[in-house]
Amino acid sequence: MNPTLDYTGHPLLDVGLATLTAFARKRHPRDLTEADLEAAARWMAEHYVVDPLKSFLTVAFPNSGFTQPAYNKQPEKREIYARRVLFAGLDATPSAEDDPLLRRPAAAVPYDVKGELPPGRAFRQHVPLLSGEGYINFHPYGDPGLPLSGESILAFQALPLGCAKVGGHLLAVHSNDPAILLHFAKAFLEANRKHLQTAEATGARKLPETGSHRPKTTLIRHLTDALRERQKAAEALGAPPTVTGYYFTNSGQGAELTIFPLPSEVSDFLQTALTPKYRDAWERLVSRAWQITKARRGKEAPPPRYNRLYEDLFALPQDAPAFIRRYFLRRPDRIWGKDDPARAYDTLQEAALVSWPLTQLFLRKVMLMDSERIQHIRTLGDALAEYIVAQNDRRFFRAFLTARRYDHLRMALIKASHGEVKRGHPPLITLEGFLAVFEEAEDVPYADWKLGRDLVLIRLFEQLYAKGWLQQHAEEVELPEEEPEEPR
Repeated sequence: MNPTLDYTGHPLLDVGLATLTAFARKRHPRDLTEADLEAAARWMAEHYVVDPLKSFLTVAFPNSGFTQPAYNKQPEKREIYARRVLFAGLDATPSAEDDPLLRRPAAAVPYDVKGELPPGRAFRQHVPLLSGEGYINFHPYGDPGLPLSGESILAFQALPLGCAKVGGHLLAVHSNDPAILLHFAKAFLEANRKHLQTAEATGARKLPETGSHRPKTTLIRHLTDALRERQKAAEALGAPPTVTGYYFTNSGQGAELTIFPLPSEVSDFLQTALTPKYRDAWERLVSRAWQITKARRGKEAPPPRYNRLYEDLFALPQDAPAFIRRYFLRRPDRIWGKDDPARAYDTLQEAALVSWPLTQLFLRKVMLMDSERIQHIRTLGDALAEYIVAQNDRRFFRAFLTARRYDHLRMALIKASHGEVKRGHPPLITLEGFLAVFEEAEDVPYADWKLGRDLVLIRLFEQLYAKGWLQQHAEEVELPEEEPEEPR
């Protein structure tokens, strides 16, 4: 083998390379030596041919020499197959074909037991989601198979070890940040090897799930760990990483692939939300977003399968208004079911969780909102809080809070401002401020007025809670049920 490896941009191959790097306890594929690759190949050759890993590999490599049921009584054939796909870089001379992924010569060895496949050509049993033998579609000159070097096919064989097994599928996580890519591969590798040791000690024939969470929750949970490590290693935040989950099965009964990219705006927000300035406020929201589970028949409650906030991050930025209402304003909407923690969200009861700084960060990072508009929202929220406390105007507070129509909201503001002017005070809001908050956003007229109202309410609730007024009058105010917006 001739290492000097590097990431390619191919998500599954890169995860495999990261897994080999984690196996060798190195920092980057460039650091791998021939001895490192041989050690990984020998470990896989020992464990891939027997349960529980043999059973585990059916998700990634159905009908391969590792999982072929016909070889159950012919273990020597599994050993032949393992030698050919794991040690091709050591045993085989280079062929005249090039590996298009690692840009090095493909191995001149057939990747099957009988030696009937074209030398160096890989198919679905070698690489997840690749086409099977004999299919000429999408191959140059109708020549089936993908030419791979020994290093490439070894990395693809290592891929399952660097994935999380979730719901019978595999979750591979790719990132343009080598440290984060390695973090995921290392975390999943360590979990899989730990489960392997437990299974071998108990005689279990199957490897358990890598974790108890859904794939999106699993991804965000590990990403937050990776971002914390990243912050410890650097004084300043770097560019936000790209992070994409590949949730797949290569099963012979039907290959499936679900891709869920995390928008860079969200990863930018997330890495800043984990800094000391915002961390406490963010983690309080996270802790209240875990699935509600209940104990049954004297047993302990099962661990939660999902975190609603984590899952909803993947719907951003298009669902930003609903996200703001649900998590920053603490209003329930679009409930998933009886186990959904958002069912119990209540702005009045959870006013201590309302955070304008965190909301402002979200507006800047995710919605890319203009700083001038953000300032208008904050100014109005502060002005309304000062007015409500000074005048103890519970009627206005209820009117602004419960307005179901835009004209009702507008009239409540006009009446309150008129009253302030009669008292010799400036109006609560200017025309410029009103347009910026409720009408025009980023040169788009007639913005969602409810979004503007929700953002003002976040600042208003925070200030009223800080001043103690909200605690004194909470019982006098009842939030309305969410209803579809009426026509303007």
